[in-house]
Amino acid sequence: MRDDWLGDEGRGSLNQTSTAPRLCVPAVSSPPVRVYTQQEQGNHWLQQHRGQRPAFACVLGFTATGLLSGISAAGATPEDRQYTAIADAEFLYRGAQPSPSYPLPPLTVGASPVLISRAIVAAQQLPLFLFNAGLPIPPAVPTINLGGTPACCLSQGQALPLSIVEHLLHQGLLWGAKLAAASSGYVILGECVVGGTTTALAVLTGLGIAAAGKVNSSHPTCNHSQKWALVQAGLQQSGLCSPFSPLQLIAAVGDPMQIVVAGMAIAASRTGGVLLAGGTQMLAVYALSRAIARSRNLKWQPDQVVVGTTRWVADDPTGDTVGLAQLVGDVPLLATQLNFTSSCYETLRAYEQGFVKEGVGAGGCAIAAHLYQNWYQADLLAAIEALAHQQQMSRSE
Repeated sequence: MRDDWLGDEGRGSLNQTSTAPRLCVPAVSSPPVRVYTQQEQGNHWLQQHRGQRPAFACVLGFTATGLLSGISAAGATPEDRQYTAIADAEFLYRGAQPSPSYPLPPLTVGASPVLISRAIVAAQQLPLFLFNAGLPIPPAVPTINLGGTPACCLSQGQALPLSIVEHLLHQGLLWGAKLAAASSGYVILGECVVGGTTTALAVLTGLGIAAAGKVNSSHPTCNHSQKWALVQAGLQQSGLCSPFSPLQLIAAVGDPMQIVVAGMAIAASRTGGVLLAGGTQMLAVYALSRAIARSRNLKWQPDQVVVGTTRWVADDPTGDTVGLAQLVGDVPLLATQLNFTSSCYETLRAYEQGFVKEGVGAGGCAIAAHLYQNWYQADLLAAIEALAHQQQMSRSE
């Protein structure tokens, strides 16, 4: 595992973002990171990792749940959503290109959060690792194939074979240790799974956490009733009896990313910090990690782990992320205070209306940008808009 894992092509493209022109006046400055729960522990974690260069691992997965009509806005149509994770991986690795193998899918409103993550990874030269936990087709960029499979729709109660879940946990534990060794302080663990907040609701519910009505989505108003109906159907169809075994629960109603990142978090926490980059999905991963560690008597250091997201998730009036974090317990919930109100791009301003909100480790990367190179609002906005400009120009070529 090396910082130059991206190779010559990846390193060359990483330098593109920081040289693009600044297009708009900076937004007013605001506190860069807010700790919403477990304030003392969260502030200690931030202080402990200030100035450190993290490694960023993005785990890609797929669930057929994401193809259901109306379940997600991460792709305008079900067909588009089949390629969201694959396209995000390519953009995260290569940035804006004139002829990508898999273009970012059109959204009903807004822009992919991969613009946020890519802008930061590029400008701050963060080591990047892409993992294929279970995709319908492989991405067009180098990824570490973990030997997983896409998940069936959770409503069937048979999302993944238990043998695959066992295998992916082993892979997560293995790579979590490797990532920790490759970082200089902490690891950012991000995800891209369309429909993942619904599988997260299922896992949280199966673990005994009353998450109904508290989760988020890429829609401006969360589709709670649709999610809850699917979760109830899946748990009933599974035939499992409460309390659920954590791995049986994933096999019934989860997705391949969840078990991989849970294993990574357990192993990486033993020697360094872990930033679970996401909202609802990473709160579910934290709860899953804790349940696995307890059931399998695995050593881990939960005080080394935080969940980091965006303020669009943490302050979402149609969910209750803070309340959910408090129900999960123990884990600090952090959020970047990145604001797109003053952006000259309408697709970015859409975040302020509740569209998209988070994904591809965007919130965690923005938190890391402040910790590592002391970036504030103006710095983040400049880098993200510069990349948006490159994307716009590449589409016209």
